[in-house]
Amino acid sequence: MATKKASSGAIRSGVGGWTYEPWRDNFYPKGLAHSKELAYASSQLTAIEVNGTYYSTFKPPTFAKWRDETPEDFVFSLKANRFTTNRRVLAEAGDSIERFIGSGLSELGPKLGPLVWQFAPTKLFDPVDFEAFLKLLPREVNGLPLRHALDVRHNSFMDPAYLALARRYQCATVFTDSDDYPSFADLTGDFVYARLMRTQSSVKTGYAAKALDRWAEAAKTWAAGGVPADVPLLDSPGKKATARDVFMFFISGAKERAPAAAMALIERLRAPSA
Repeated sequence: MATKKASSGAIRSGVGGWTYEPWRDNFYPKGLAHSKELAYASSQLTAIEVNGTYYSTFKPPTFAKWRDETPEDFVFSLKANRFTTNRRVLAEAGDSIERFIGSGLSELGPKLGPLVWQFAPTKLFDPVDFEAFLKLLPREVNGLPLRHALDVRHNSFMDPAYLALARRYQCATVFTDSDDYPSFADLTGDFVYARLMRTQSSVKTGYAAKALDRWAEAAKTWAAGGVPADVPLLDSPGKKATARDVFMFFISGAKERAPAAAMALIERLRAPSA
């Protein structure tokens, strides 16, 4: 179950996907059938980011199957199909967005988490075109509210004008803990979405204990409406806001260590405060 305290949002910790060969040696029980991997992963984690939806279009029965195989409080975030974002003119993405949203996402019901719109590292910030894209993002599907997270990967987005646009359309900005992409934690939506990409193969839990302690405290601060003091920002953090849901995914880096890192974070979040 997601970690949640009074006056705080829910905090979820997970990984990207659930099918990865090395996890069959250090995460999944020996001999576990591949068809049981999602059920097992969702029993140990509180969220999973689905990368497959970026490359392929799934049908409603698949989303319904994922819903039925996972615990009641589990959540999937879905990466939007690449045809929605990997284009020269984002304003022309309407049909692709409609196809992705209408592919059956609502079958997940309350287990549908944020939709992640990931842009190519070569995609520059064009305020006019980007706003036209944001206008295309629907706020609901079949009566189910949608939450949008923008994964911008070019340094040109490190611009107050981008922050203003994202806030205007109530879209969160993915905070990427990495040297490979822009890394800024300014809050632009009513939830926090972090992709932590520094897992190390030499560390059993992916991140060292001190780093995991830091991210656990950061998650609690975000969930309570604050802004951690040690995260990179483009703009002033402003005043403390209302409680927010927080999604933290251990992705990339030494991927074989990602489940251990996510579980170690969950353990810290569930431990009673000193």
